[in-house]
Amino acid sequence: MAELTRKQKFLKLLFVVLPHHAISRVVYFITRLRGPQVALMIEWFVKKYGVNMDDAEENEVGYYPTFNAFFTRPLKAGIRPIAPGANTLACPCDGTVSQAGLVRGGAIMQAKGRGYSALELLGGDKTMAAEFADGCFATIYLAPHDYHRLHMPLDANMIKMIHVPGRLFSVAEWTVAEIPRLFARNERLACYFETAAGPMVMVLVGAINVSAIETVWSGVVVPPRGKKISDYDYSHTRKEIAKGDEMGRFNMGSTVILLTGRNVEWLPHISAGQPVKMGQLIGHFSG
Repeated sequence: MAELTRKQKFLKLLFVVLPHHAISRVVYFITRLRGPQVALMIEWFVKKYGVNMDDAEENEVGYYPTFNAFFTRPLKAGIRPIAPGANTLACPCDGTVSQAGLVRGGAIMQAKGRGYSALELLGGDKTMAAEFADGCFATIYLAPHDYHRLHMPLDANMIKMIHVPGRLFSVAEWTVAEIPRLFARNERLACYFETAAGPMVMVLVGAINVSAIETVWSGVVVPPRGKKISDYDYSHTRKEIAKGDEMGRFNMGSTVILLTGRNVEWLPHISAGQPVKMGQLIGHFSG
């Protein structure tokens, strides 16, 4: 990556001292306000970030009662076809691949010259981390203009969820390249599934202004009060979610990290900088 600009250097220092959670609580409040100002906020945002409203189920900005309702807008039915095939993985979201490849000895690449461990990403759960010590990973960044609902890459049974408190650094490309172990330091939600491809984890990473993360089975789960890691056991409830079904959403944008076993292989073009759409084919696994 090119040398940081003066503005980025200032922001990097600022991010260290900012009260991340206090800012995000303010954003949470603002994005749920109702009134005539909402349509103006949405119109500005659409123009500023080039949001493609043609994909939305409702493309009139006046339809949305709050900014958050707009930000988590559903898509038109059928506009994101799900990759067919019993041994395929569909992309869980719209976004851009930040990094993808092999987990080597438990180490995951964050950016060139920077990495973190699966163990710290998963909140210190040694048993879970060991299942992905030599597996595969794909990190996908959701930009402000992207669709912000998250979907299942393949049929899965929900087993466990871990909420790990932490900071809320920005997950923009330059901050990911500059801030060590960012994804293992930010607040995150790790969702562990059993699948035909073996164990799989979807890690939903929080970021500055990401005022809440939701799942379809538990509602809003981030940010709770306190700094203690929370485990949620679903192993006896058979929470089955079909490939392509919604599993959660970001209320404001962030990053998804997909961890799989070693029998998964990403398509060759699933690499840093590649734009992706929810539902598209991203990989195969051996039966």
